[in-house]
Amino acid sequence: MDSDDYKVKIGNLIQESRQHRGYTQAQLATALGTSQSAINRIEKGGQNISLEMIARISDVLSHDIMTLNQTGKINFRVNGGKKLSGSIEVKTSKNAAVALLCAALLNKGKTTLRRVARIEEVNRIIEVLQSIGVKVRWLNAENDLELIPPKRLQLENMDIEAAKRTRTVIMFLGPLLNQYPDFKLPFAGGCNLGKRTVEPHMTGLRPFGLDVEATTEYYHAVTHKKGINHAILLTERGDTVTENVIMAAALHDGEITIRNASPNYMVQDLCFFLQKVGVKIEGIGTTTLTIRGVKSINQDVEYYPSEDPIEAMSFIAAGVVTDSEITIKRVPIEFVEIELATLTEMGLSYEQTPEYPARNGNTRLVDIHLKHSNLTAAKDKLHALPFPGINMDNLPFMGLIATAAKGRTLVHDWSYENRAIYFTELSKLNAQIELLDPHRVYINGPTKWKVADVVAPPALRPSVVVLLAMLAAPGHSILRDVYSINRGYEDFANRLNSLGAEIETIREI
Repeated sequence: MDSDDYKVKIGNLIQESRQHRGYTQAQLATALGTSQSAINRIEKGGQNISLEMIARISDVLSHDIMTLNQTGKINFRVNGGKKLSGSIEVKTSKNAAVALLCAALLNKGKTTLRRVARIEEVNRIIEVLQSIGVKVRWLNAENDLELIPPKRLQLENMDIEAAKRTRTVIMFLGPLLNQYPDFKLPFAGGCNLGKRTVEPHMTGLRPFGLDVEATTEYYHAVTHKKGINHAILLTERGDTVTENVIMAAALHDGEITIRNASPNYMVQDLCFFLQKVGVKIEGIGTTTLTIRGVKSINQDVEYYPSEDPIEAMSFIAAGVVTDSEITIKRVPIEFVEIELATLTEMGLSYEQTPEYPARNGNTRLVDIHLKHSNLTAAKDKLHALPFPGINMDNLPFMGLIATAAKGRTLVHDWSYENRAIYFTELSKLNAQIELLDPHRVYINGPTKWKVADVVAPPALRPSVVVLLAMLAAPGHSILRDVYSINRGYEDFANRLNSLGAEIETIREI
């Protein structure tokens, strides 16, 4: 093949991928920081294009234009020891997005979700939804997403590989059990944090008549409809468990009370969305929800997911560990105020604006300006609790901040198997970490960071913690195989670079 044929074929692939994602040439050009005429030339095969540009286009369109090999991993090379400056906006919540994508299965009409987190986890669920007949398309560069279901879902055509790469598929049970009396779902995957039992889901969904048989490959779900004359008590106040039961209750024609419900941020977003399509819900933000469902939902609806408190905490940790005065905008304060209060006790200094509403009209936002602080170790142990306690996903960032605090901090991560072990990765960068058992570590600070070459842990938050520590270590560090970060954060390296970080993305070939 001569080089002109090659350029035309690549151009056609890029054009098809762009159109599939609903981007105009101008929108793609803006996202890449180039001109529309350059995109036009590339698509017509009239311009040489580097592997690096192909990789950038692939990232923007969330689609590999060409695969050089199946093992090509993405690494970050970090030039650390720089002060960060400026301001950054918090993007919308990953966990709200995945819940709302599942909730779209309740609606026979068109669901438009605004400013959706464009991340690998969302891409996997979209692949699953498309495989069962849902028409899904990105509308624009603002990441608005449109979902139109078929009259009947083709569940037998489900993309098994995509489904196995996300835990979210377990949240199809709630939306589907009232619509399909017999269906199969593949086993759920996602982060490698040890086994999480699905039994709490079954306990919450059994009152709706759901029976699930687990085989070696899939869950076989069968529903025998029955009336519910008692409150549903969740045996675990889990976010996804609560969401599953809420979605089951949404299409249950009657009133249902759920006790020991999670009132966490993604659950609240799901409730606000369901209220827009006619489901009556009382008790949002508390552990007792009363839901009056409807027989069917068939309406065109648009909804703005709220901002991500975990991402907000990531940027707070980035600022603290590099001792930088940065501003984090659109922080959902209800879901980080305990963390901030704890850090204030440790000596964190910051300014906070008055509250203002998120685009969903309900979530309360603030802007936070971090100031230079002299931190001391927490007097009590740092540990997570169900909302309104410190969020379990924020605990790794609290541990990272403890590395900058003078003294000895005990971090107790009781909620995940073995996750405290990941803190020992920071010792490769010269942090003083003392592992007591798989759930508890002592962290001695402040840390004199040194560069290192580290393979990213196979879990999202621990990987980000290592990356942020590298920002504080003067010199060049490498973080290898960062898929888990891309699974949960959109364009995270470039956004940190906008604050003055120096993170280079390297693709192994």
